[in-house]
Amino acid sequence: MTWKALAVTASSVLAALLVAAGIAVYHGTLRYGLSDASAPAVLHEIERLNQLVTVKYTVSRVVSVTEPKTPFGEESILLMVEGQALAGVDLTCLTADDLRFSHSRAVTVHLPRPKLLHVFLNEKRTKVWDRRITWWTPWVPYDPDLEHKARLSALDDVRGAALEMGILAEAQRNAEHAIDEFLRASGIEATFKAG
Repeated sequence: MTWKALAVTASSVLAALLVAAGIAVYHGTLRYGLSDASAPAVLHEIERLNQLVTVKYTVSRVVSVTEPKTPFGEESILLMVEGQALAGVDLTCLTADDLRFSHSRAVTVHLPRPKLLHVFLNEKRTKVWDRRITWWTPWVPYDPDLEHKARLSALDDVRGAALEMGILAEAQRNAEHAIDEFLRASGIEATFKAG
């Protein structure tokens, strides 16, 4: 009979401990703690995001290239282009030193600087609008590379326009938001230090 009373008492104590632990976890007094030693694990999770593209700008431009001909005259091309610029943060270059834990569930992330990750032309929306050689030099052949030169010039224009419109600042804000949401899902509060 005493072993039954002992079992009931032990069960009651165990149940009380489990309830107390549950209440402590609910109120946040008993938490799974993170420290700088946990940085490699958190870093691995962030690195899974890889090159985080956080913003895409679409830029339309009209590009004109004129080239002098020998001995005289000129050739020109007018290109209508639509380009895309993708910007974000390369998270593969983060190290454990870029993560600092201030308390058990908060981390400061030193993000690398945002950058343009890719700039390209939308071929379906890019076309030659006009191409001509001065009318009084019809014997001068077209330059087969002039369209290529115009496309390279267009890429530079798209890149410059995206930078001018503030794509990098927006990429930084969006990267911070995305990583914050990603870490918040694991119960970690993130603050950011710009690169």
